[in-house]
Amino acid sequence: MRGALATRLCRSGTAIVLLLFSSWPGIAWESWGGDPGGSRFSPLREVTPDNVGNLVRAFEFHTGDLAARPSEVMRRTKFQATPLFVEDSLIFCSPFNEVIALDPGTGAQKWRFDPKIATNQRPANRYVCRGVTYWIDDEAPANAACRSRIFLGTNDVRLIALDAKTGLPCAGFGTGGEVRPDIGMKLDWPGEFQITSPPAVGRGVVVIGSAIGDNRRVDAPSGVVRAFDARSGQPRWTFEPLKRDGVEAGHANVWAPMSVDAARGLVFLPTSSPSPDFWGGKRPGNNEHANSVVALRIENGELVWAFQTVHHDVWDYDLASQPTLTRIDTGDGQRDVVIQPTKQGFVFVLDRDTGKPVWPVEERVVPQGGAEGERLSPTQPFPTHVPPLTSQKISTEDALSFLPGLGRSACERQFAEARNEGLFTPPSTQGTAEFPFTAGGVNWGSAAFDPVNQILYANTGRAVHLIKLIPRAEAAGFDPPPGHDFGQQKGAPFAMSRAVVTSPLGLLCNKPPWGEMVAVDLKAGKILWRSTVGTTEDLAPLGVPLPWGAPLVNGLAVTAGGLVFTGAMDAYLRAFDARSGRELWQGRLPVPGVANPMTYLWKGEQYVAIGAGGHSEAGTSIGDSVVAFRLARPGEGPSLWSRTIDRPGGRFWVSLSAIALAIIVLIIASLRWRRRRRIKQA
Repeated sequence: MRGALATRLCRSGTAIVLLLFSSWPGIAWESWGGDPGGSRFSPLREVTPDNVGNLVRAFEFHTGDLAARPSEVMRRTKFQATPLFVEDSLIFCSPFNEVIALDPGTGAQKWRFDPKIATNQRPANRYVCRGVTYWIDDEAPANAACRSRIFLGTNDVRLIALDAKTGLPCAGFGTGGEVRPDIGMKLDWPGEFQITSPPAVGRGVVVIGSAIGDNRRVDAPSGVVRAFDARSGQPRWTFEPLKRDGVEAGHANVWAPMSVDAARGLVFLPTSSPSPDFWGGKRPGNNEHANSVVALRIENGELVWAFQTVHHDVWDYDLASQPTLTRIDTGDGQRDVVIQPTKQGFVFVLDRDTGKPVWPVEERVVPQGGAEGERLSPTQPFPTHVPPLTSQKISTEDALSFLPGLGRSACERQFAEARNEGLFTPPSTQGTAEFPFTAGGVNWGSAAFDPVNQILYANTGRAVHLIKLIPRAEAAGFDPPPGHDFGQQKGAPFAMSRAVVTSPLGLLCNKPPWGEMVAVDLKAGKILWRSTVGTTEDLAPLGVPLPWGAPLVNGLAVTAGGLVFTGAMDAYLRAFDARSGRELWQGRLPVPGVANPMTYLWKGEQYVAIGAGGHSEAGTSIGDSVVAFRLARPGEGPSLWSRTIDRPGGRFWVSLSAIALAIIVLIIASLRWRRRRRIKQA
């Protein structure tokens, strides 16, 4: 496999590589996805598979939230920010929307802006800020204040513009540097509506989406996309994704990051599902343009095209990933495309000008027999050229079997008792096994694309959700078991409950790996390799690091140096060989880095940085750090925070820990067996 990719690189030609690097937007990281099209590719090549083991920790910066905020508030946070490298600074946002600029070499704070959001609103999607957006006003004088700007959307629904050099609000933008969009209806509670992803900006227009509480009510807030003048903050246009003809629903919002093609003047929206997620009897039809990639003219909001990836969604299979804009070799020449990965593990490749699939997409018959009042789509779209990135069916044969007689029967029973007819099995009062689960496939971390080698990389998550519809008469007194998400779906005849299917030991019921990185040759339509990402070290009792992976919602970064970097649910930043998928290096983090990494060049040295704040919904430890690594300088010894994976004996600690866990499990099994025996005898 290594040889094949090396040959492809050579064929691309040194001249092409040099041209690519010289015309690249910079050796910085100026957008949330690396560039406005979300490729997450860097031309930097100082760090390579040969020297990645020499990475050492450059700095660790703490926002101060962990010390300043009450623990019950911190337990409602998700630190998912990706720093930008602009204006000779690393600039990122905390879960509480504080914007912080750091010295890129030392991590020392340069400035900070605090919007002072309330911490008693209990936001539906927790306190989260995935990033900020950088924009230069080419019409402003060179030294004018706010010529370069940072745009920020907040958990309490504000759009804020800051001077990128000083962090001061831009006085000419809205009122005192901010605008407050009109949601257009009364909220059930203040945290029902948020802005969690970075705004999109181009041609003097800044665009924001929204994150809205799921499964609360049929008449939920609308998913209207709003655009404002990037200089003044004056409203420019709005776009309602969900066609409202005969539809009683809300949402179809854009909570994931958007992409911009400034040359074409287009903004690309990944839209979500209508409300509520798991019953759609009051929203008949396909629900255009929900669950769609939507291309709009950024200057006026005019619809150019839309492509729907799920018809009449009742599985919460919304588009969680940023559309990736790139140029690919299709076999019939180069084409500008939009690559859209999905929660189901599909990869749709669309022509950027027309939205038509580059390779055929088939409408295939899917399971029917929805709940009372439901009107399902008889077919769903399936890409035919690029294979799914993850498996899409689950059975009793896929139940976890760690030790004979322990846990497997419970997992098998849960799979067997649920309705389970494969992908797109409708929710039911019986309980439906949904696989991939609603956070599965490719999530908000999105994919990365290497334009030189024409390879797509993506993190995937593998777990099973049990979705159950609860008749309205039973919903009022329903007491959800621990670990179950419960939604009233007011206005529908059913409430819902949702839970990840786990064994009595708390492990996922499906066989590992639970998190994988996948490399895809798009032209050939071929999976090149899969690599397990993560261990149970920071999730399992006693820190036992079983190398089974962990569900991945965060993304990755790929470099011209031949490396792919990613975080995971355990507290490590990892580097993989981009050609083979072999894990090469781990950098220890204070808590899990469930965020997208980025890389930049500062004073001739390549750095790799990631936000490390944990993930409250996954039950990890919580933190407030940004951590950066660089190659060791002359005279610097090995770092305690860095480990090369492929050294002799490097995996011995994993094997030893697995043996320790086996002993612990045997003890637990013995105790449970004796307890059950005593109960039966009694």
